[in-house]
Order: sequence, then structure tokens, then C-alpha cells
Amino acid sequence: MVRVGVAVIIVRDGKFLLGERMGAHGSGTWATPGGHLEVGETIEQCAQREVSEETGLVIKKTVKLGFTNDIFEGENKHYVTLFMLAYSDFGIAEVKEPNKCTQWQWCALDNLPSPLFLSLKHFLADNYEQLSECINKL
Repeated sequence: MVRVGVAVIIVRDGKFLLGERMGAHGSGTWATPGGHLEVGETIEQCAQREVSEETGLVIKKTVKLGFTNDIFEGENKHYVTLFMLAYSDFGIAEVKEPNKCTQWQWCALDNLPSPLFLSLKHFLADNYEQLSECINKL
């Protein structure tokens, strides 16, 4: 079964928020806030809900950036991940789900932690310049 994920690139002061994942799916990798799209939910609603649940931050406006098609062979999972761009100018990103994430960090696009979560790695491989332009405009 293919699942739909929503990844939210939250920008502040020229950096974006990444968390170190824990648990079975992508443990030890760095990813944006995000999660599964629920039945009847818009992509924007999913982005807002997941960011709030995971970080405590509030985002209002989101912009669609693109998507990836990712097969996690080790976990036997297949995801289509929809990437959204959002801006946050206040608040502290808190670890609201300590069983899923160890920490949040604001990272510059040219100085990212490693390793990256597979969907983010794929997105950056195809959209690095586009994302760089978006971050610099905000």
C-alpha cells in the first residue's frame, strides 16, 4: 500500500527546521515536521496539524513545493510525500512527541545535518535551487 505523507519546510531567518527522528521508520535521520494525510483532510490542514502536534509552532500560510516518490526498502514502505513551505516568525520549536523526535534545530540549507530522511534527500536532489530561492525570498 502506498501512503501519502506531508512534509513541512518551515522557514525562519533564512533557515529551516529539522528534527532528528527516532523509532523504526527513518531512525537517526533528519527530517522536516510532517506526517500522514488523514481521510478528508486538506494538505494544508495536515501541514498545520502535524507542525502543531510535533513542534508546538503555529503556521498559517503554506505553499505547495513539490513531491517525492519514495520506497523505503528496509522497512518495506512506499510513500508519496507532498512538500509544503511555511513561514514561522515566532515561538520555540519544542519536542512534543519525544517517542518520535529527539530534537529540533534551525538549519541553513548549505549546512545540513546528516543523514537526511529519504524523502527530504530525494526532494533536495531535485529541488535544491527552487528551495534556496524560496528561502531567500522569505
